[in-house]
Amino acid sequence: MDNAQNNEPGNILVVDDEETIRTVFDLAITRAGHTGCYAKSGYEALDILKTEKNINVIFVDLNLPDMSGVELCSRIRTDRPEAVINAITGYAPFFDITECYRSGFDDYLEKPIGADRLMTSIHKAVSMKRKPLQMFHH
Repeated sequence: MDNAQNNEPGNILVVDDEETIRTVFDLAITRAGHTGCYAKSGYEALDILKTEKNINVIFVDLNLPDMSGVELCSRIRTDRPEAVINAITGYAPFFDITECYRSGFDDYLEKPIGADRLMTSIHKAVSMKRKPLQMFHH
């Protein structure tokens, strides 16, 4: 893997109601040299995204207490089409992965998440940052 392509640190939001998952992500994100923000619910994530304009990678649990991860992805995608959004699920056999992609997710991780898989997923998400649409005023 060539990390020279993208040495720019990522600003990552992790949305999961499980404290253990947020802690594991925090350790991996810090170890990888990126900055992390954390939310326990969909509405908390939306509030963070209103003020933190530099977040460009988002990991969303599909099973949140206040809204589905699919609904949250849709809302984020409307305001931030350039964001890389990955689903986190502990229910992969019961969840339609095709629906996941159709809803706007770029990739997904299955719980439990191994350390190597998590680091690979973080690096991949930060490297594939979508290019924002540029408007020309000239």
